[in-house]
Amino acid sequence: MREYLIVDGYNIINDWPVLKELCKDNIEAARDKLIEIMAGYQAYKGITVIIVFDGHLVKGNQGSIAYTHGIKVVYTKEQETADSFIEKNVAVLAKKALVRVATSDWTQQQVILALGGVRISANELRGIIEGYDKDIKRELIKKNKGNINTVDGSLTPEVARKLQKWRKAP
Repeated sequence: MREYLIVDGYNIINDWPVLKELCKDNIEAARDKLIEIMAGYQAYKGITVIIVFDGHLVKGNQGSIAYTHGIKVVYTKEQETADSFIEKNVAVLAKKALVRVATSDWTQQQVILALGGVRISANELRGIIEGYDKDIKRELIKKNKGNINTVDGSLTPEVARKLQKWRKAP
């Protein structure tokens, strides 16, 4: 069965401390970081991730859909909320696929459940992402036989000795 994860972009940005901090200085940087994080998760899990950013208050906004790092990124048009976009998509996709929606908006969560989707809070999604990061690190350690530092693992003994000597030099 196909699986989708629809992410309410600004809801997640305003909940995750690292993204919230980035957003204080540069909202675009926070959006980019969320897209980057979710692209890694999409690649790892083999699911389809859609991130929706609310553009309903932007006068004359035509909205847009772009693919960034393999992630479908939606900016809703003027007078179209991220919530309404998400609801329309869940109503269609949940008929043929497993659809999860990441948002901490309680009302939105109830609508998602009624439409046949599964809700994930922003905090739950952060925990899932942190877990996947740990899984990747474990796999790297296993693959590299306990040596995560692939540069060190590929040095000849002679080069390693020279580098060690330079490091210890006053």
